[in-house]
Amino acid sequence: MEIKNNKERKKAIDEAVAKLTDPSGLETVGFQSETDFSMPSVITLRRIVNLSRSVLFPGYYEDKPANPYNITYHVGVAVEELHKLLVGQVVAGFNFSEEGMSEDEKVDLWDKADAIATGFIAKLPELRAVLSTDVVAAYNGDPAAKSYGEVIFCYPVLKALVNYRVAHELLKLGVPLIPRIITELAHSETGIDIHPGAVIGKYFTIDHGTGVVIGETAVIGDNVKLYQGVTLGAKSFPLDDDGNPMKGIMRHPVIEDDVIVYSNASILGRITIGRGSVIGGNVWIVNDVPPGSKIFHDGK
Repeated sequence: MEIKNNKERKKAIDEAVAKLTDPSGLETVGFQSETDFSMPSVITLRRIVNLSRSVLFPGYYEDKPANPYNITYHVGVAVEELHKLLVGQVVAGFNFSEEGMSEDEKVDLWDKADAIATGFIAKLPELRAVLSTDVVAAYNGDPAAKSYGEVIFCYPVLKALVNYRVAHELLKLGVPLIPRIITELAHSETGIDIHPGAVIGKYFTIDHGTGVVIGETAVIGDNVKLYQGVTLGAKSFPLDDDGNPMKGIMRHPVIEDDVIVYSNASILGRITIGRGSVIGGNVWIVNDVPPGSKIFHDGK
């Protein structure tokens, strides 16, 4: 379309705006609230993630160094900001997911969100204890790692696991939407895609990490190691009477304790990989694997 003058330019812009705001084109991609509330903010959720990292690993994600004399102050300030921001985002998540609530119900959400945020803060020491085991697993599993600090600073698995463990805890507390955004932030940052609904034990690590996918209903035991490109996915999606994929079914693998899965292996469906097994690279597994097995391309 050739635009020759300002009048034609204005007409073209007005026509584009009219088409972009036509309700028929917004059914899938648009959201218009009937009430006035804030949408979840990716910018604020990034700040929540950074604050969580700074609290869980004091001294590593702060502009100012931590020492025995100021650590209580730094952590206290970060926790206060974390709590405040989280309350607002939890409210936004509930508002987005439960559009149509009455104004009284929306007012009550602030108390509910405050209780959830407080419950999350109370869980942070437990989250740190579990993440500490993940640091140890990454360090012990990589001869190139020179220190725990290097793992915390540099390894994408730690960043992804902080996001996942924070998001998983929020999901358990009943928060909608926000946990998924938090894990997708890690996906964008690290290339590691962990659904917040997955259950992952202690001493978990992913070597390199890029391209790993862990589905919503996957269950991973303790002392499990994955390599890059591993998929713990679903084999197929049963359909309902209307031909749509059924939601909420257990469709991802169970990985028992002490399992190693090498690069680009695909483990699909609600199957179990038995304790102590080793799964070689580039294999496709859709059946249960007995404990202590070694599965490679040649079947040995």
